[in-house]
Amino acid sequence: MKNSAALLAGLSAAAIWGGMYVVSKVVLEVVPPFALLTSRLILGFLTLWLVLAWRKSAPLTARQFWPLFGVGFIGYGISLGFQFIGTKLSTAANGSLVTSATPALVLPFAALLLGEKITPRRGLAILVASLGVLAVIDPRTADFSSALFLGNLSLLGAALTWALYSVLVRKVSPGIDLVLATAIFLLGGLPLTIPAGLWEISTQGLGVITPGILGGILFLGIIATALAMFLWNYAFAHLTASAASLTFFAQPLVGSLLGWFFLGEKITPLFLLGGVLIGVGIVISAGE
Repeated sequence: MKNSAALLAGLSAAAIWGGMYVVSKVVLEVVPPFALLTSRLILGFLTLWLVLAWRKSAPLTARQFWPLFGVGFIGYGISLGFQFIGTKLSTAANGSLVTSATPALVLPFAALLLGEKITPRRGLAILVASLGVLAVIDPRTADFSSALFLGNLSLLGAALTWALYSVLVRKVSPGIDLVLATAIFLLGGLPLTIPAGLWEISTQGLGVITPGILGGILFLGIIATALAMFLWNYAFAHLTASAASLTFFAQPLVGSLLGWFFLGEKITPLFLLGGVLIGVGIVISAGE
C-alpha cells in the first residue's frame, strides 16, 4: 500500500510540473526567472511552515538541519539555476530532451550513494520508458548546434544535479518528518536564488502584477512547489530511487496533453505510443 501511495505521489508531482509550464509562460512575461523562483521557494516554505505549525512537529538539531539544507542547495539552488540558464540559452525542445535523461542518471547515483543494484529489470524499465519519452517529445525537433552549446551544457548540469538531489533525499530523510525536511530543502535554494532575483529586478524590473499574475505566482509557490516537491520527496523516501525516478516521465506526457488542450498542439500516433511505453516502463519497475 505504501509503495502504491509513493508511486502515485511521484506521478502526481511530475503531472503538476508538466502542467505548470502554461502558468509559468504567462507569469514569466511579468516576473524575471530567478525572481519568480525565489518567490516560489519562499511561498513553498511558508506553506509548509504553516502545516508544521498546525502539526507542532519536533524541531531539528543543527546536525540534522545542515545536511537537509545542503541537499536543498543542490536541488533548488544549483539544479533549478542550471535549468533556468539552460532554458534561456537553449531551446524548449532541447530542454525536454536533455532533462528526460534524469531517471537514467539516477541509477548510477543510487548505486553509488544508496547501494541500489542496477538490475536488468531496472535497466529495462528505464530503457522502455525513455523510448516512450523520445516518442512523446520527438528528438528531431532538438538543435545541438555549437551556438547552443552553453545552454545545452547547463541543461545537462540541471539533469545531473536533480538526479543527485533526488537520490540524496532518500539518504538524508529517514527518521525526519518529510514535511519539515521538504521545508528545509526549499530554504537551501535561497542563498543562490535571492541574489540572482534581486539582480534581475534591479536590471530588468517587474511588469504589472495583475490579479491573474498573482494567482499564477500563488499556484506556482503553493501547488507546484510546496505540494509537488513534498510529493516528489515522498516518492523517493519510500520507493527505490530507480522506481521513483520513472515517475518523472509523466511530466512531458502531461505537458504535451495540456499543450494539445489549451494551445491546440497536435497529438500524434508517436505521442500515443510514447504514453503506452512510459506506462509499461513504470509497471515493469513497480513490479520489482
